Amino acid sequence: MKITTAIAGLSLLTLPSLTAFADDDTQWQKNHPRREQVNERLNNQRKRINEGEKSGKLTPQQAGELHKEDRNIRQQERQMARQNGGHITKTEQRALNQEENRSSRKIYREKHAK
Repeated sequence: MKITTAIAGLSLLTLPSLTAFADDDTQWQKNHPRREQVNERLNNQRKRINEGEKSGKLTPQQAGELHKEDRNIRQQERQMARQNGGHITKTEQRALNQEENRSSRKIYREKHAK
């Protein structure tokens, strides 16, 4: 009985923190909107590459090369953030977006080349 009461009490204490996760953006996303935008694009591109490989539109070698390019962009993003206290500047975001645009076009061309 005491254990059940204690568990119920703890669940009430954690309820407000659980509702914080229901918000659209996490605290990290609110604190790092530029990084979040860059990383969201990279995640989308990763999914496109995986779908292309799964459907047979991309060979495993093509998919591997495209993933490698995206990993390099993500590494650059992390290095930039390390130099700026966890953030990236608008100029850095613009540069990363240009690289992502090139990568996105390459994914499209390779998926639709056949």
